[in-house]
Order: sequence, then C-alpha cells, then structure tokens
Amino acid sequence: MKYDYLIVGAGLFGATFAYLATRAGKRCLVIDRRQHTGGNIHCTEIAGINVHEYGAHIFHTSDKEVWDFVNSLVPFNRYTNCPVASAPDGKLYNLPFNMNTFYQLWGVRTPVEAEIKLDEQRHEAREKLRLEGIKEPRNLEEQALSLIGRDVYELLIKHYTEKQWGRPCTELPAFIIRRLPVRLTFDNNYFNDLYQGIPVGGYNRLTDALLEGSEVRTGVDFAQMRENWHEIAEKLVYTGAIDEYFGFKLGRLDWRTVRFDTEVLDTANFQGNAVVNYTDAKTPWTRIIEHKHFETFGNAVYDNPKTVISREHSTEYQPGMEPYYPVNNGRNNSLADEYRRLASEEQNVIFGGRLAEYKYYDMAPVISQAFEAWRAENNQ
Repeated sequence: MKYDYLIVGAGLFGATFAYLATRAGKRCLVIDRRQHTGGNIHCTEIAGINVHEYGAHIFHTSDKEVWDFVNSLVPFNRYTNCPVASAPDGKLYNLPFNMNTFYQLWGVRTPVEAEIKLDEQRHEAREKLRLEGIKEPRNLEEQALSLIGRDVYELLIKHYTEKQWGRPCTELPAFIIRRLPVRLTFDNNYFNDLYQGIPVGGYNRLTDALLEGSEVRTGVDFAQMRENWHEIAEKLVYTGAIDEYFGFKLGRLDWRTVRFDTEVLDTANFQGNAVVNYTDAKTPWTRIIEHKHFETFGNAVYDNPKTVISREHSTEYQPGMEPYYPVNNGRNNSLADEYRRLASEEQNVIFGGRLAEYKYYDMAPVISQAFEAWRAENNQ
C-alpha cells in the first residue's frame, strides 16, 4: 500500500504537516520511534494531573494564523508564564528581570531609580573591558555583565546558566545572552507575545487532532524503513536529527539533554507556581515544575489533594538519550551547515523541526515552519 508521505516523527512539525496533507486528500503514514505521539509535548496523566513529560511547554505566539489554527483544534486556557527564581541568597525573585526584581534586589521603587542602579553596574563592567583593551564581550560572562551588571548576573544568571550548559560562563559564547530582557515595568509575564496558553485537557488533545486521518505507528524506528522508504511513499518528511539521517558520516552534532525526577506529593500545593528556577550552584537541578498550575488556577488547586513535581537536571547528551538543545558553538554550527548542504541535495525529502534543522524552536514557529513547507509543496 503506497502513501503520499512517510512522515518520520509525530511531533509538532510532523503532525502539523500530516494534518495539512490529509485535509488535502493525501495519504500519510506517520511513524515515531517512541511509544507515543506528540514528541516532547507529550503529556502523561498522573494523579489526575496532566504532566509535561519532557519539561514545561507553554504555547505563546503573536502569529494570529497559528493561534487561530491551534484553537480551531482544541481550546486553550489563560495560563501566563511568570517564573520565579530561588536565588543563592535564599530569597525569591520574579522573572524576567523587571521592576519587581529590582525592588526585591535593591529596594528601588521607580524606573528612574532602577535605571540609575543598572547604569552604574553596566558602566563598571564596560569600563573594565575598556581598560583591558577588549572592544567586544568575548564570552557570556562579559556579555551579561555589560548588559545587566554584577548583582543580577551573580544572583540570577551565572550559576543557572552553568548548570544548564555544563560549562563555565567564561567558556560560553556571548551570543547566547545577547538579547537579555530587561523591563522597567512591574510585569512578570515572561513572554511579550499577544497570545499564550495551554490546551485545555493537555497537549495530547492537540496532537490527536493534528494526526486525525493519518495512519500512525509508534515504536517504529526509521532505520527499519530506511532502505525501502521509496517503496512505501512518494515523499519523505523527516523530523529526526539531521546527522543521524546521514549516518553521522561527517561527525556527530553535540546536544544538551534533560533528565527529569518526577514525584507525586501528598500536598495540594507544593510551590505555588508552575516554574521555579534554582539559580544557585549547590542545588543540582535547574528548576522544579509543578504541573497542576499549568491548568488549574486560584484556589482550585486545592480541589486535588495531590500534586506532581518534576526536578529538571541538565546534562550532556549521550547516544540513546533524547536530544534537547543544540550546542551552537563554532564547531557545531559549521558541521550543521555541512549537513544542511547535504540535505538540500536530497530528492523528495522534506527536512523540518528542531532536530532536522539543528536549531532551537518554540512550538508556534515549528507550526509556522510546517505551514511553509506545505505551501512550498503546493507552490503557494
């Protein structure tokens, strides 16, 4: 039985492409090596709570086309991402850096007072670079100090970032933190996008709606079909790791990955917020996610006497693990460009998504990318 498309990966790119193709009358076979669909947005119900199995996923976008599209499939709630940082001084600070943060840190009450304090610390960092004859920040530490100053850097950036990447900030490239959000308003909303929320009932409802009409097989590795996929389908949509597609023949790309320790607690409300970052060096995890806060608001959290938390541990990727974040240093960027060149020469193969592009994407841009790929297929 021949399909129009064999889609490797049932994550957002593959599932969205499958949705668009099936609505156009195309026959799609979607495979995934994991035992479930949805990729990293997959949820597991534990103690009556939708647990984000692969870490917190908050849908946010200013693209009305994408927002209207996902809401046509499943309604979204009003969740707003307002993370909190547990800092080395034992205090809690609001994120992103805003007037609440600066009041908590320095006691300043007005934007003018905050700007004066920030300018003092920025000047100190930039003057140090100037005296050393350094024209541009050479690493993440120098970049952060010149953007935000020493107090915020030491308290809220340095140790969290080093845990996240497994490297000293002095060894990380400056561009990672080139755009550091600083707000002189009392606004704890992490994102600036017009639209934000979580699917009512969890992300599996969104994935199921996207895959309706396609044939789906989980627990299937593309390697089993690699040699004869042309006999199965007219075209291939590949969303796996790009270096793996080419058998790592140019070398392996580096990734960071995340390990989760998930625990059910006999308390209705553990930390009072969905996301708490741990910005000290001693705590081994980067953050704790309390999943019920993604979909339950106000005192309704007490309707369920239990809660589920996940401690996130950032770690170096090893074969067999799930790749999360590309390591965009010079070596990996050059290698990824070489693999992309090879990909551009493949016939009847569409590459899409963060693994196939070796780029970090939020969810909404992945859906936009699938739209663009489908339009390109149809010369729209």
